[in-house]
Amino acid sequence: MIDCGEGAQLTFRQMGLKTARLYNIFISHLHGDHCFGLLGLICTFGMLHRQQPLHIYAHPDLQKNLRPLLDYHCTGMSYEVLFHDINPRKREIIYEDRTVLVETIPLKHGVPTCGFLFYDRHRKINEQGEFYYHTRKRYAYVSDTQYRPTIVEQIHGVGTLFHETTYLEEDAFRCATTLHSTAKQAAAIARDAEVAELLIGHFSSRVNDHNRFLEEALEVFPDTRLAVERQSYTL
Repeated sequence: MIDCGEGAQLTFRQMGLKTARLYNIFISHLHGDHCFGLLGLICTFGMLHRQQPLHIYAHPDLQKNLRPLLDYHCTGMSYEVLFHDINPRKREIIYEDRTVLVETIPLKHGVPTCGFLFYDRHRKINEQGEFYYHTRKRYAYVSDTQYRPTIVEQIHGVGTLFHETTYLEEDAFRCATTLHSTAKQAAAIARDAEVAELLIGHFSSRVNDHNRFLEEALEVFPDTRLAVERQSYTL
């Protein structure tokens, strides 16, 4: 799971997702809309008598701020919550198992922020009988950030890129202070990185018609779709 805003539990129920299969949560940054749902989710798992550990990957401040709340509100839980500190300003591998590898994508926002690059891997055996990993798909999640061309090299050629698009071009001047991106800027990243598909989301509440974001992005990158809440996508 990437980020955990308020309402995460409701979304799980509405989509029929099995929370018992959630083992890892990756938090891009510590603004409330990306992490305020964690406390409730963790406590609910305890009431459901979860047994498997839950691993959370985030800036060290998350553990510092959340641990006292867990100790107060979620005592005697049936499972462990394990925090893994990451440095959002550094590109590094933060998780790896037999099927997936996760790498941070350093971004520029008001607080330390990173995106995540997911490698879908398949273990194979070579002619010498040795195991090696073959990457089948890659998915890049680019959270809140100012336009950042430096990420193009890292995400080049990914199958699907999700990139925040908070503003339309008419509000582009706001990017300098809020450190967000426009739809056209997100599309430029997708174009320059030669990705197969761009998903855009994280739209400003100032704009009710999200198709306006899509229209601006399509002018730069034709293979763009809107990320619609509670909709599933095949990567």
